[in-house]
Order: sequence, then C-alpha cells, then structure tokens
Amino acid sequence: MGKSTLFNRILGKKVSITSPKPQTTWTRVLGVKTRKDGQIVFVDTPGFHNPRGNFNAHMVERAKESLREGDVVLHLTDVINSFLREEEPIIREIKIRKVPSILVINKIDLVKDPSQLKELEEIFSKKHDYNAILKVSALKGENLEELEDVIISLLPEGFPLFPEDVYTDQSLKTLAREIIREKVFHFTHQEVPYCCAVVIEEFREDPSRNFLYIQATINVERESQKGILIGKGGSMLKKIGIAARRELEELFGRRIYLDLWVKVQEDWREKDYLLRDFGLLK
Repeated sequence: MGKSTLFNRILGKKVSITSPKPQTTWTRVLGVKTRKDGQIVFVDTPGFHNPRGNFNAHMVERAKESLREGDVVLHLTDVINSFLREEEPIIREIKIRKVPSILVINKIDLVKDPSQLKELEEIFSKKHDYNAILKVSALKGENLEELEDVIISLLPEGFPLFPEDVYTDQSLKTLAREIIREKVFHFTHQEVPYCCAVVIEEFREDPSRNFLYIQATINVERESQKGILIGKGGSMLKKIGIAARRELEELFGRRIYLDLWVKVQEDWREKDYLLRDFGLLK
C-alpha cells in the first residue's frame, strides 16, 4: 500500500521503516507535521490483515486501538491491489468510529488508464461515505500538500501537542532497532524477516569523539533461521550490519560501531512475555 512511504514523505524525515513486503510495521509509530496553519499528529500502525498466530493478532488489535483514538482516519489503498477482501474490515471499523475519514488512493504514478482510478473510486464510494477521496503518489510526492490541507480542515481546533521542531516521539534506540529490522526485511526472504525481533542491548554515546556504540541482538525462532541470517562465513549478517550502520550514521550524524548478534528464542511470536521483553507488547 505504501503506508510508511507516505508517512515519511509527508514528514520529510524517515520515521517509519519501509519494505516491499507486507506487514513491515509492527508497532505504533508517531510522526508530527507542524505547519503555519496547524499541527498534524500522524500515527502509522500495523496494517489490517487476517492474523495468523499470537503476535499478528496483537498487531491487528494495535491497529484497531489507534483507529479508535484518531480524530481523522486515513484509509490508504492503492491502484495496484484494486479492492481486496482486507479492505472490508477496515471499512467496518471506520463506520463504527463515526469520525471524519479520507480515502487515499496511492501509486497514481503507475496508472496508465484514468478510468482505472474512476472505477476504484466508485467501488469505495459505494462502500462508505468518505469526507474526501484523494489520489496521491507517495513515491513522487504528488498531491500530498492537498492531502495535508484536507486533514487540517477536518481536525478539531486546539493547541499544538508538540513543539514545532519535534517530528516523532521515537527514541534514538527505537530508531536504531527499526533500521536494523528494515535491513533484515530487505536482505532476507520468505518467512525469515517475520521471525526476527531486534533488541538493542547496549547504546553508548561518546560525545567527545562524536561516536556511538550500538550492540543489538536479532532474535529468531529456529536454528535454521539463524543459519540463514548469519550466512556463509557471516556474509549475510555482515551485509545487514553494513547497510544498517551506513543509514544510522547518516540519520544520527555521527560515527557508529554496530555490533550484531543472533540468538534463537523458540516460538517467540507466541509468547507474550518475550513480546514484552522485545518491546513489541505493552
């Protein structure tokens, strides 16, 4: 759908990790866009899907909780997937909330036949009476300012919740964890990235040398997954580490030593106490 790409593009900062794979966002990610005419607090949530297993059920529930808390709901779809069965539960939740809602049709840069957009808009319009329907390209940045304008017009009046220089509530440790996990998603395939939970074990700054030491453990569920993640002669783990370190240095503006380890925690996705230990469940 491009949910996190849209999120980052509007904020002008990388706050939420991205991947071509579905269900990349695992936790609630908050982003703040402050304009002269108002402040928008965005919440990027795990996507709605048919949950299989304990962790996925928690993810869907987290998405529903965020939906219930918002003043305006953005329902993001795209022109590639047309109308999927997964859209139905989202629309049901929006109807229950009875708050202003905007349908955002993403990836219009890929449309060759304008009638495709019109058809998709008609399908969704029959399902729900949205306050607005906007067609955007998160990748190209098309029509995003118009989207912001519509959101501002639908938000209730009030004082800013954050200072104007704040763009997220995530800590540097959380950002580091997510960047590492993003690289796991980019370099591994099939079930492996979904079985990897990253935990920052040590986060030590040395301001005098503009240096940051980060030690992280990538927890997997099986020995076979550990082997894939490490790779022959440590090649895969090295590839993940180099890519993560480079992006973290650019993001944090300092030199970083990134120390990655892999540990087997059998069936961690089914155990709430481990989900809490990993920071994936409150």
